[in-house]
Amino acid sequence: MFIAFELNAQRKTENVILITLDGYRWQELFNGAEQRLMSKDFLVTDSATLAREFWAGTPGERREKLMPFVWTTIAKEGQIYGNRAYDNFANVTNKQWFSYPGYSELLCGFADDARINSNDKFQNPNTNVLEFINKQPAFAGKVAAFSSWDVFPYIINTGRSKVPVNAGIVEAKDKPNDREKWLNEMMTAVPNPLGDVRLDAFTFNYAFEYLKKNRPRVMYIAFDETDDFAHGGKYDLYLRSAHYTDAFFKKLWDWCQSDAQYKGKTTIIITCDHGRGSVNRNDWKDHGIRMPNADQIWIAAIGGDVVPKGEIKTTGQVYQNQVAKTIASLLGLDYNNSPEPGGPLDLKTK
Repeated sequence: MFIAFELNAQRKTENVILITLDGYRWQELFNGAEQRLMSKDFLVTDSATLAREFWAGTPGERREKLMPFVWTTIAKEGQIYGNRAYDNFANVTNKQWFSYPGYSELLCGFADDARINSNDKFQNPNTNVLEFINKQPAFAGKVAAFSSWDVFPYIINTGRSKVPVNAGIVEAKDKPNDREKWLNEMMTAVPNPLGDVRLDAFTFNYAFEYLKKNRPRVMYIAFDETDDFAHGGKYDLYLRSAHYTDAFFKKLWDWCQSDAQYKGKTTIIITCDHGRGSVNRNDWKDHGIRMPNADQIWIAAIGGDVVPKGEIKTTGQVYQNQVAKTIASLLGLDYNNSPEPGGPLDLKTK
């Protein structure tokens, strides 16, 4: 069965911000740092310091140290799905279990295993919900995406969708303000171990400046470092990236609550594109169809119409393919596609 976000009967949402953390495991989200991985065997250079930062005696304490905004704010004012300790499941429906297929399913509302089965730079043949929303008169020119990974212009198919996507090592070029000019200078001046993948701090700040300057009604921000650092086996950097990304959530949420256009009218949805392994010693680094449990994800939401139920501790199932129709429904739009998107989620049941 489907478990839906439970929303107020009268729709409040006028803006939606979708955020993804590439390959961030539900295990860390719900349980915090995993002790066996906090060692030199997993390229942790200073285990004692990492333990002071993120270790505590219980999963509840550990997860709050790792992602304090998620567990002090979203857990009280929003909803969080996917803690398998309570038989609350969140999964992808595609059979690939890696990034392009996951993001395509997330944005289009269905899996397309026949055509979307690599991370190559090819134009997505499927219409996505951002494109659909951007074509609605009330939202035209008010949809934008920012990504650390430079494949997103292909996933969103910018040439067809007309949704602006700032991705990879790309500067702000549309009449940049002083802050954006500074970001342009720093982006190429700061050493970047990720190569063509932009550091998430730049992705967030470019998106944040765009939000303040252009006032979009729908924005997508896709972070990438958690996946890159996990593939590299660097558990300390994986944890620290998740931690300061959580601080980005807080900064974004606090600003929305201070602005008349966004306060009380904005819903933020946060999720990931795929999970990671969790069975054998080194599985946490990888994902893909041959990696058991890499289809396991999580979904969180806060703001606008989301009833504050916190961490969902009842048996149920949500799927990645439900997010697209959820975004449209929050805005009062009926998103249809071919094939039919997952869901729709029940947006009116309290």
